[in-house]
Amino acid sequence: MKDPSLRRSVTLFRAFLNEQSDPDACYSLLARDAADQLERYGPLANRTVVDIGGGSGHFTEEFRRRGAHSFLFEPDVRELRDRAPEGTVVADGYLLPLADGAADICFSSNVLEHVEDPRTFVSELVRVTAPGGLIYVAFTNWYSPWGGHEWAPWHYLGAERARRRYERRTGRRAKHTLGENLFRIHIGTTLRQVRSRTDVELVTARARYWPFLPAVVPKIPLLREFATWNLLLILRRCP
Repeated sequence: MKDPSLRRSVTLFRAFLNEQSDPDACYSLLARDAADQLERYGPLANRTVVDIGGGSGHFTEEFRRRGAHSFLFEPDVRELRDRAPEGTVVADGYLLPLADGAADICFSSNVLEHVEDPRTFVSELVRVTAPGGLIYVAFTNWYSPWGGHEWAPWHYLGAERARRRYERRTGRRAKHTLGENLFRIHIGTTLRQVRSRTDVELVTARARYWPFLPAVVPKIPLLREFATWNLLLILRRCP
């Protein structure tokens, strides 16, 4: 599917709607899409790709299918769902068991909103990326319609109220609790932090799923916090 295109966006949105009932189909599609995005900057074959917080390993497996030497580093064993790819390491993204510059590509999809200190997390991704290598970081910002995750969009009326509503409606405990495993993260703040760094170059900042002009929306203050939905950053490690 061409990126960006309306067909691609609709296909991804339909997959997201079925995430709970068919997670493998959803994340397999998302992994193929992410790999396509990365290959716009060069082939994955024979590159060392580290997947930070990749859950059940769909991204790692897709990168391997394209010839990459890819490894999953996941801090929560529950997310592995008994299907972790061979070589998976249980590790904290703040302190990866990797040497400086070990990776050609460092990949993080929808993790940044789950860490309390995004700046330190990104610094660790930069550390393990070789000079000239790429860092792929995508996250769901707080004011996105999906910012509250399973209890969205009711998070606009208050996080705790939204969480309680979800639990009443579904009869089960919410996976995410604000301030514990979900944090408010904003596009403007994140872009300022990235641009202030001297160890990376910002290659692109774009709305990850938008079908039209994806690089334009993140440039518009205030609007971007609601309309971007999910921000994709491609960074290049400086020499």
